Amino acid sequence: MAWVLKMDEVIESGLAHDFDASLSGIGQELGASAYSMSDVLALPIFKQEDSSLPPESETKHPPFQYVMCAATSPAVKLHDETLTYLNQGQSYEIRMLDNRKIGDMPEISGKLVKSIIRVVFHDRRLQYTEHQQLEGWKWNRPGDRLLDLDIPMSVGVIDIKTNPSQLNAVEFLWDPEKRTSAFIQVHCISTEFTPRKHGGEKGVPFRIQVDTFKQTENGEYTDHLHSASCQIKVFKPKGADRKQKTDREKMEKRTAHEKEKYQPSYDTTVLTECSPWPDTPTAFVNNSPTPTPTFTSAQHSTYSVPDSNSSSPNHQGDGTSQGSGDQLHPSATIQETQQWLLKHRFSTYTRLFSNFSGADLLKLTREDLVQICGPADGIRLYNALKSRSVRPRLTIYVCQEPLRSIQLERQQDATNGDNSNGAIYVYHAIYLEEMAASEVTRKLALVFNIPLHQINQVYRQGPTGIHILVSDQMVQNFQDESCFLVTIIKAENGEGFHIILK
Repeated sequence: MAWVLKMDEVIESGLAHDFDASLSGIGQELGASAYSMSDVLALPIFKQEDSSLPPESETKHPPFQYVMCAATSPAVKLHDETLTYLNQGQSYEIRMLDNRKIGDMPEISGKLVKSIIRVVFHDRRLQYTEHQQLEGWKWNRPGDRLLDLDIPMSVGVIDIKTNPSQLNAVEFLWDPEKRTSAFIQVHCISTEFTPRKHGGEKGVPFRIQVDTFKQTENGEYTDHLHSASCQIKVFKPKGADRKQKTDREKMEKRTAHEKEKYQPSYDTTVLTECSPWPDTPTAFVNNSPTPTPTFTSAQHSTYSVPDSNSSSPNHQGDGTSQGSGDQLHPSATIQETQQWLLKHRFSTYTRLFSNFSGADLLKLTREDLVQICGPADGIRLYNALKSRSVRPRLTIYVCQEPLRSIQLERQQDATNGDNSNGAIYVYHAIYLEEMAASEVTRKLALVFNIPLHQINQVYRQGPTGIHILVSDQMVQNFQDESCFLVTIIKAENGEGFHIILK
């Protein structure tokens, strides 16, 4: 045992001696030459890391800052964008702040700049159909605007302009070196653009965006300087306060660990930098004289009703017969598909489907079209692609009697007791969308190629050959798919014709 302990002592002393000897060499090397930190930093690896850091002078500094005086929601996770609740029609201040450093942008010092404030859709799908959504909103609320500027409360804004064709934007001039506050009012609510289902639907988010421009040499404010935006939801009056309170109560019930995952609620909303809103004037041009309302949440549905001059439910009133030309074929080129969309009153979607061939468009399901175009136009486009038409309220069949005098016909009928004479009677179908006598007259004029103004009266032959004037009430009592022989006689005064239904 003693021998083992002695061996351990020898090994330990030997190791200690070797370690001390190795350390002594290190001290001599450091002391022999001057040690400089600059030499170390001059190594290539440190030079590469240092060059990757941007110089302080090159860091981006926004020239302006926009702050909306409305509290942010506490129920937003840390890395998500802030969300602010607004009340419909209530005035909210947006402070326009000059954020330039000394010497930045001297070209705008002492000069005015122009800012455009917009309320736009946050959802990308709704952005594609913004014009249709806004037209539908305008249709249901004529004379109203989505966004207004509260001029009496605003400070430092001049030359305020609102374009009647852009209900969601206001523009004004302001001096960055003076105090400026724009008070805005949002009149649309988030649930107005949500398809109605079972109530309690979740409203779509909007964005408040501010784009600022400086004056160019030709005097127009088109030189972009800065853009910023924030996400909002708009509720009916006092609804935003209730929603804010609900979110706050929900957060209070969460544990301290869960609260760390959410942002705190701030008293004001700072608009974050973003890309400028694209100005596409062509998107606001509607070639159709009477735009079809396509507002997704409207309680009134939009249907594809044939033109009043048509005698067939598939006739579009363009003077051409409905045949294979109205059906979109899979082999249709992009240009032919665009022409088909224009012909069937989908001109507002030609830009959206600008790269679609016939096969591409026909591959879209009903759900795809509803999501892209909204429920109203989506269903209408789906029906058009599948050649679905509106069912007429009444169908009657008419056939013109052989061209011979009525007197001769009566004599032959009385003598022979037979009016068939082996003739083949060809009937024309008339589809009525309105149960009115005027509708019958108009369709008869089209079928028999008679100018409408030359038809004096339409009669129905009754018992014992009497002539009964066709009225709205009589048309309403026609049986569906009734058959009539039509006799056209010249009026007594020689001006116009009378039509008799037998």
